Amino acid sequence: MIELIRGLYQVESELADFPLEERLAARQTRSKPIIKAIRAWLLEKESKIPPKAKLGEAISYTLKYWNGLTRFLEHPELPLDNNLAENAIRPVALGRKNWLFADTQAGARATAALYSLVESAKANGLNPATYLEILFERFPYAETDEQIKALLPGYLDPSKTN
Repeated sequence: MIELIRGLYQVESELADFPLEERLAARQTRSKPIIKAIRAWLLEKESKIPPKAKLGEAISYTLKYWNGLTRFLEHPELPLDNNLAENAIRPVALGRKNWLFADTQAGARATAALYSLVESAKANGLNPATYLEILFERFPYAETDEQIKALLPGYLDPSKTN
């Protein structure tokens, strides 16, 4: 199974810079057979591994979400995994324990809003500290929806905040 998964990542590594149409065609010819082999392995092991065993739980989980797992085969813009999203939310998950000690709901909301701003800045290629400085300097003077919108991370030029 590890070799099969490694094969999928090898294909994706080779296709990283391909145009979408070529990536889709290559996934159909190279990745789809690997995915079929993975499914066959899972179905074979499903009947042999106790469902309460860790491996049995993993097999059941994988088969339950099979359509989502294989969606990348039909949509070349989708990555093989969700590692980028997982890495983006890791600081939030790590901070979750700290939120248990928020004295008030308002404090917890403020912390959540701050995490949102920082992670949105990162996702848009901005230096979070510089983005927050810009936001705190300009937001009090923003009077229109357009002025507020212009302060959102997706509307700022990363070269001016790094």
